[in-house]
Amino acid sequence: MPAGLALFYGAAAVAARSVWGQGIARIFVLALALGVAEWLRGHILTGFPWNVLGYALTPTLTMMQAAGVIGIYGLTLWAVVVAAAPAVLMVDGMRGGRTARGLALGLAVAALPLLLQQAYGAWRLAPGPAPVVPGAVLRIVQPSIPQRDKWRPELQRQVFEEHLRLSKTAPDGREDGLVGITHVLWPEAAMPFLPLATPEALAQIGEMLPDTAYLISGALRVEPPAAPGEPRRAFNSMMAFDGGGRLVTVYDKIHLVPFGEYLPLQSLLERIGLQQLTRMRGGFSVGQAPRPLVSIPGLPAVGGLICYEAIFPAAVVQGDERPGLLVNITNDGWFGNTTGPRQHFHQARVRAVEEGLPLVRAANNGISAMVDADGRVVARLELNAKGVIDAALPGSRPPPLYAQFGERLFALNILLFITLIVGSSKMRRTPKVDARDLRT
Repeated sequence: MPAGLALFYGAAAVAARSVWGQGIARIFVLALALGVAEWLRGHILTGFPWNVLGYALTPTLTMMQAAGVIGIYGLTLWAVVVAAAPAVLMVDGMRGGRTARGLALGLAVAALPLLLQQAYGAWRLAPGPAPVVPGAVLRIVQPSIPQRDKWRPELQRQVFEEHLRLSKTAPDGREDGLVGITHVLWPEAAMPFLPLATPEALAQIGEMLPDTAYLISGALRVEPPAAPGEPRRAFNSMMAFDGGGRLVTVYDKIHLVPFGEYLPLQSLLERIGLQQLTRMRGGFSVGQAPRPLVSIPGLPAVGGLICYEAIFPAAVVQGDERPGLLVNITNDGWFGNTTGPRQHFHQARVRAVEEGLPLVRAANNGISAMVDADGRVVARLELNAKGVIDAALPGSRPPPLYAQFGERLFALNILLFITLIVGSSKMRRTPKVDARDLRT
């Protein structure tokens, strides 16, 4: 997989080198080539926009606000400029015996977008957090079940009962019976069985929940064959249950992980012995697209995001209606204690900023959190911690520019960079006029 993804960067290098020149223009050429390569990486074969270069310009809450203006792909273009300008222009200066001048110019070119980004972020955050949604208090459960144990048949009941136990336990460790809690959130595939086909489990959910509370949980479900001889369809879903353990609504994942949840040319590759990581024969089926909003009593309209669906910019909200909340459930147990879960959480935060929407996230092994519409982390559980967090639900913001125009803003940035390339190339080719020539 890394070898395949590296082809995008290789193609960008070849494209940039084919039009390479001297001076500042080549910085914009490289930025444009890498920016387009990142966009293609995020779309070809369903896309894999993991850790896009633009995230380098989102290390702080203030800097993160720029994602709401030009999106993460737009930030990629400027990240390359910021990183490359000092070195490139210093080298150009060395060739003319003006190293210090070249370095100073490079630092100025790099500093300008950073200063503008910082100023915009400070202005954006100045009003403070949006008011909370009245009457909504969520309990986010992080069970931290080891990946090696999660799907062992003999541990199914133990895993399920651990989710039940944690749900009834306050953050300080005392059993509170969910008093004051309106919604409980469990991670992706929290129940390692088919809950809709397990009445006992539904009864225990109803027993756990107060009459006015709801459980939102990741779960698997299977539909019977549509016709004799056809295979059954399996879905990676997010389900909501009421205080009686009854199913209220369901969202089926629409952006499946290639080689994880399905195989390209599934039947052919299965015949030669290959399996996707989940080892489910036939793979998962794609849910209804465009992504429908989910209606859960007591919450604004919900945009469901299962696992890595949260890493796709301009695709977390689909259709004409805008949600008031993003709910991201994930496992993240595959990664272990690496940068992976931390990157995944950061990318989900940036989606909240791009859309101007709060995001609540439940991860099996972490990082679970409540994030407001500006990307502030209201509450969180660290990686591999076991426990719960309780948090009121932050309100949404008016849609930022990126939420309104999406990748059209990236297209505008591309046009801007083409203009910069042409303009800076012409400046370099313009001959200098000697003052003595003017006198004659």
